Amino acid sequence: MSVEITEGEVLASVCDGVGTLTLNRPQALNALTLDMIREFTRVLRAWADDDAVRLVLVRGAGERGLCAGGDVAALYRDAVAEGGPGDFGATFWREEYELNHYISVYPKPYVALQTGIVLGGGIGISAHGSHRIVTDDSRLGMPEVGIGYSPDAGGSYVLARAEDRLGFHLGYTAAHVGAAEAIDTGFADYYVPQDQIESLVARLHETADPAVIAEFAQDAGPGFGEDRAEMVEAYAAPTAAATLERLDALAAEHGEEHWAAKAAKRIRRNSPLGIRVTEEGLERAAHHSLADVLTQEFWMSLNMQRHPEFAEGIRAQIIDKDRTPHWKYATIVDVPSDVGALFAPIDGIAPPDFTQNV
Repeated sequence: MSVEITEGEVLASVCDGVGTLTLNRPQALNALTLDMIREFTRVLRAWADDDAVRLVLVRGAGERGLCAGGDVAALYRDAVAEGGPGDFGATFWREEYELNHYISVYPKPYVALQTGIVLGGGIGISAHGSHRIVTDDSRLGMPEVGIGYSPDAGGSYVLARAEDRLGFHLGYTAAHVGAAEAIDTGFADYYVPQDQIESLVARLHETADPAVIAEFAQDAGPGFGEDRAEMVEAYAAPTAAATLERLDALAAEHGEEHWAAKAAKRIRRNSPLGIRVTEEGLERAAHHSLADVLTQEFWMSLNMQRHPEFAEGIRAQIIDKDRTPHWKYATIVDVPSDVGALFAPIDGIAPPDFTQNV
């Protein structure tokens, strides 16, 4: 019999050749716990060899979205524990990234409904799949620089490959984008109108064939609209600091309601260290495989968890919610030019093992 789960924070059902995995933690916007990552992985591995499953469909419970990311509160508790981080962070990120990679090589069609909020770890369990669908209420992003961190879960791999360096815009600003921009930057493949999503699901159950997505997909329109040309010019700058200078120049010319002024404001609100690490991470990620990038992100994550910036960012945004983080550096230019140490392996800790996914 096929693996099915009828209660808990990950639900699994098999019907008409479709294996549906539902993240079922709506009170936390389906944020991924370690147990959820393990259950999700267990089901996917079982279904890979199950002839009753011809297609996997991934969705989130509730009305708010697919997944808001990982369980950063648990990672915070590990970071501030007496004596420093224990094994939890390494275990969490290792198993999460192994899952992200497995999704990228999954042997069956993997259809992710990127409805509502899809952030961070939510990108990790959707954007590496074979068929990625956004809709009218989709809001996708990598918000990590807002908590003293940097894009992970393979997010830096996707951002680094966005055309015209627009992935750097999402990485530096932590902005959430809609359907057109998500497709433009490589997070998604198809736009399906909101009122057609359940009809699409029904057709997938009728056919177990992802080709039917084309029957419902429509043009999402141009990503970033009329601002795109200016954005391309701004993010063509060689460094984050130079990009901010170009944004400031556009803001001075066009006023505070201009997109560049808003982007500059967002960048200044975020962690200067997180932005520099993001800059370095995306530059490196552009030249490596997903497996290599996930390994790079693993070491970055562990090193950042050991840096006070990580705990301070989560404290301000998630724990105390005062929204006033006290960053270590006042500006991007104050951050040391070489952040390579934050990508270095840590002795005694095993990296993710992707050989099991081949």
